[in-house]
Amino acid sequence: MISNHPSSERLAVARALLLTPFGLDETDLARVLALSASGGADDADVYFQFTRAEGWSLEESIVKSGSFSIDQGVGVRAVKGDKTAFAYADDISEASLRDAAATVRVIGAASQNRRVRRTGAGRLAKPEQALYPSMDPIASLGSADKVALLEQVERYARAKDPRIVQVMASLAAEYDVVLIARLGGQIAADVRPLVRLSVSVIAQQNGRREMGASGGGGRYDLAYFSPELARGYVDEAVTAALANLEARAAPAGEMPVVLGPGWPGVLLHEAVGHGLEGDFNRKGSSAFTGMIGRRVAAKGVTVLDDGQLPARRGSLNIDDEGCPTQRNVLIEDGILKGYLQDALNARLMKVAPTGNGRRESYAHIPLPRMTNTYMLAGQRDPQEIVASIRKGLYAINFGGGQVDITSGKFVFSASQAYWVENGKIQYPVKGATLIGSGPESLKKISMIGNDLRLDSGIGACGKEGQSVPVGVGQPTLRIDGLTVGGTA
Repeated sequence: MISNHPSSERLAVARALLLTPFGLDETDLARVLALSASGGADDADVYFQFTRAEGWSLEESIVKSGSFSIDQGVGVRAVKGDKTAFAYADDISEASLRDAAATVRVIGAASQNRRVRRTGAGRLAKPEQALYPSMDPIASLGSADKVALLEQVERYARAKDPRIVQVMASLAAEYDVVLIARLGGQIAADVRPLVRLSVSVIAQQNGRREMGASGGGGRYDLAYFSPELARGYVDEAVTAALANLEARAAPAGEMPVVLGPGWPGVLLHEAVGHGLEGDFNRKGSSAFTGMIGRRVAAKGVTVLDDGQLPARRGSLNIDDEGCPTQRNVLIEDGILKGYLQDALNARLMKVAPTGNGRRESYAHIPLPRMTNTYMLAGQRDPQEIVASIRKGLYAINFGGGQVDITSGKFVFSASQAYWVENGKIQYPVKGATLIGSGPESLKKISMIGNDLRLDSGIGACGKEGQSVPVGVGQPTLRIDGLTVGGTA
């Protein structure tokens, strides 16, 4: 009898979708893993995935497109030392599994003279947490209601201001089921709902056109998008677009910069978070390599990566190697405490995995990746932080950016920012680019607000061609001496 424990329920769902229809069971998986590892591998796993996704989009006052897709497949991996052999197929069958296993077993022959002592680092704990419901969000709202939601967003946005001349909105839902079997006999599964509502508007005035965007979501059903929440997204998008209509050219030079709470934590994610992933540090290519136990940030700076936040976009009951996610303290009061690890890098660095082995799909290998990365709140009032600026920038939203992991240097464009003089916001600015170094910027944080906020659920992180959902967050921060590239 299947118990009603969440992990047992998830495993039952995964078996019903990914094993039973194809005549497979745990005995077959054990044989495949044994074949995969027969070349002398240190670790091996089989990763099954079933994904159902739906999307709707509105433009020019009509719902122009809808999409629906189903994808399923299996990936087989064997690891020896730092070498990985991997094969995948979109055909789930005993034959395709055996073919994949026979392909990856060659890793042993390629590494016969390399011996790596096995540790317990890669073993799985029983996943007990249930951070989100195991349901299909696509079925949680009828098609007519999905279209009506987008139409309501469009009408509300146009009614907000006559300068709004175009509205784009999209609604997406995904039902993702994964099952992971590992060489030691461990098996784990997860059922992952994910929804997102996105809103973009274009405002026009005196021949000038500017855009504003907002949105959110998480591991919910579609009822999460209440009328009040959807209107809140529209309000944010319209406010940004109208502010940009009035924006002046951004001043350039070195100056104090205040970052707003929530989504500006994407700068922390890019400039700091990637540099704390285990693979970069094992290879010595991160600016944070060899820095554990040393001061890397100002006092009061505590940075976490937490995959256990309920229903958050970046949260997972288990990572994509079957390891339960956890709350990882990366930097505590300015001192570097650890890195984010998958099983491979954890084994080679002789530490425990941290629940951060993630992959985009069954067609990809796992890598150490962030989940929800954020900085804890401090004690300062946000208004006091802005008031402390004699001349500087207040940035509350960001667009794209680039980071060099080795040096830690970054370039980020602010999509919504304001010029501040004598402690007062003067006017919005356009074209502001923040230039600096992640490690150096951490040490220049001089004020930390008491208003920690997580992003609304819009983040996606790219690494080595793989994209995964993530979360970011932070309180209001003052960073002294950042370089601002402007157009003035």
